[in-house]
Amino acid sequence: MLKLKDEIKWSSPLKRFTATAATLALISGCTTGNASSDNAGDATARTESENADQGSEVEPDTNIAYIVLDDSGFSDLASYGSEIETPYTDALADNGLRYNNFHVNPTCSPTRAALLTGRQAHSVGMATVANFDMGSDYPNKRGRISPKAGTIAEVLGGEGYNSYALGKWHLSPSHQATPSGPYDNWPLGKGFDRFYGFLEDSTDQFQPEIVNDNTFVDVTEEEDYHFSEVMVDQANQYITDHVSTNDSPFLITLNFGSQHQPVQVPDEYIEMYEGKYDEGWDVIRKQRFERQKELGIIPEDAEFVERNPGIPAWDDLSEDEQKLFARFQEAYAGMMTHTDEQIGRFVEHLRSVGELDNTIIMVMSDNGASVLGGPNGSINHTLTYNVIPQEMDELMDNYDKIGTNEAKVEFPNGWAQVSNTPFKMYKATTYEAGIRSPLIVHYPEGIDDKGEVRGQYQHVSDITPTIYDLLGVELPKEIDGVKQMKLHGESFAESLVNPEIEGKQTQFYESNGVRAIYDGGWKAIASHQLGEPFEDDPWELYHVAEDVTEIKNLAEAEPKKLKEMQKLFEKEAKKYDVLPMTDLGPDGFLSVPEDSQRAKDKFIFYPNMSHLPEAASPFILNRSFSITVPLHRDSKEEEGVLVALGGYQSGYTLYLKDNRLVYEYNMGNEIYRVESDEEIPEGETTVKMHFEKTEDHQGITSLYADEKQIGKGEIAQTHPFKLSFEGLSIGKDSLYQVTPNYGENGVFEFGGEIEKVIYDLEGQK
Repeated sequence: MLKLKDEIKWSSPLKRFTATAATLALISGCTTGNASSDNAGDATARTESENADQGSEVEPDTNIAYIVLDDSGFSDLASYGSEIETPYTDALADNGLRYNNFHVNPTCSPTRAALLTGRQAHSVGMATVANFDMGSDYPNKRGRISPKAGTIAEVLGGEGYNSYALGKWHLSPSHQATPSGPYDNWPLGKGFDRFYGFLEDSTDQFQPEIVNDNTFVDVTEEEDYHFSEVMVDQANQYITDHVSTNDSPFLITLNFGSQHQPVQVPDEYIEMYEGKYDEGWDVIRKQRFERQKELGIIPEDAEFVERNPGIPAWDDLSEDEQKLFARFQEAYAGMMTHTDEQIGRFVEHLRSVGELDNTIIMVMSDNGASVLGGPNGSINHTLTYNVIPQEMDELMDNYDKIGTNEAKVEFPNGWAQVSNTPFKMYKATTYEAGIRSPLIVHYPEGIDDKGEVRGQYQHVSDITPTIYDLLGVELPKEIDGVKQMKLHGESFAESLVNPEIEGKQTQFYESNGVRAIYDGGWKAIASHQLGEPFEDDPWELYHVAEDVTEIKNLAEAEPKKLKEMQKLFEKEAKKYDVLPMTDLGPDGFLSVPEDSQRAKDKFIFYPNMSHLPEAASPFILNRSFSITVPLHRDSKEEEGVLVALGGYQSGYTLYLKDNRLVYEYNMGNEIYRVESDEEIPEGETTVKMHFEKTEDHQGITSLYADEKQIGKGEIAQTHPFKLSFEGLSIGKDSLYQVTPNYGENGVFEFGGEIEKVIYDLEGQK
């Protein structure tokens, strides 16, 4: 439980926000709602519910706030067993309820689709991440929410609500993330009135690719920018404007990039954890496990699982490995505390405008902690997504960059298992580590037993139906002329006041061929290896009502029960559009549906085009292509970038420097450079680079000026799956620079005139 003082004291001073005891006491239910009187006024009247029937239907003007963490494991919050300082979410838990048997989908987009629609993700077209649009043959994998499944923003919009979305979206096909849309799958196309955030799975925290409503905006000139902080600044502004000028209630969703890679946070948050993790992951995981028992988060008889395969004992690591791996976790913990602080700022703002007691807040994660960091961790998440390992020497050389804007960090698997305590395995699996999430529900007017733990089985698709139930909202039969599918989730509203009610009885899971079925305390899991027939997949069986950590596989002992569960999965799969299944790995990034703009073989871009995200840029992976640029220069001194895609961790750039044409391809672990042998003439000139694929993921680059070859060089390796997490710019290299060879010229904007930039693509997509 949070101990209140005059103010919260941290192990390192936090510069941006310090909560007073009054604020935390109010959140924790230790004082009355009148702790702040300067904004009470009309807001107090709005929150009174003298005749409300708590636990059933709330006041019709109640606000809704969804707060979603990203890739944060079951135990990362202190209120769920962590040693990480998270006093603000802890305060919400102290004055609300913690659910310890709440489940999500194994990956992020399906969870987010189920959250916003109250339906199963497969049925609404989001069976896998939105990056992977598999085309019309796979209606369950289109990377977008079907219009037949209206979002909570669309439904509550019909009830007079204003709706605001902030942070990660990841619910529209990545190839649609262009400055000109199409916008129908962006937040404003799905019922939200305002949006500030990013469209894809992740973004840099210090120099992100940001969309404000339907417009890409450049934030690189803003000082001391950190996305989580600015996102909450914007959320608080939305709320201020709303309550100042509007009598209607609001829906707001805060979707943090934390704890998803890249782990990036201001230095002081990393420093506050220096030395904290020198004991290592074995000790910390055991401490969290015991703390979870003390908190009532897991049963007293829960069994401790062994280390996941491939994770060594901490004591068997070298001194350098221990030093490096501890630093990864210091950065991760610092980012978690920083995120918690932003949640505190948001909640404090609700209090300051008199809306805290009148707002139902739900805090959750979208899936378990990720395995992508591999055994050693990662400082370059493009290499990670391309399944290219990063060696210890390289990681140690970048030790001081971990957590900063000079690295794109993911922690090692040993710490991922710690995040997922008490469970085995990781995100993207259907073991509990992948699908069990914290859920904190804070609503002072609707909860009597504050601080308690609820054990009913629930799924993310149940949250929005619960909100509709509490608000007394009926799902419309049609939205914008489109007939609506029924809700799949089940309300758990009664559990807010009744700890004895039953939870959900049946729930299926499927992610790229990995699948599971839960029913009445039993759970069957099918493992799957990429490329293997689904019918050959081995199944496991657990009685999770008695074996919460899934230690005792009863598949051989209970064959009849396993068969029953397998048949139930088939029934649910048919009911909720799980079929056809696919087993996508990173090759999902190679899916380019024919109805997308990215399927074209020719692109023409003009100067001053807005920044274009990589996933919507010309698809050049593993194929021959050329870039042609007609340009004009009045003098040889006019130089700079013609076209650039990516940043310091990967990408390519074509530029003029010292009157030479240069093409550089940044693989992440090596930069390949091709420079012209001749100078580029002044006046009207057409320059061109041509990449000729010679083998898979390698080839020859030739440079031309007015059709004359002036340079040639080999590119020994290109990216197999994902080229970059930073997009394309014309006439400059915005955000981070692809190469350090520009010198001190920053974005290195071209000094001449570019007529256009033409991409011609050859061969198979």
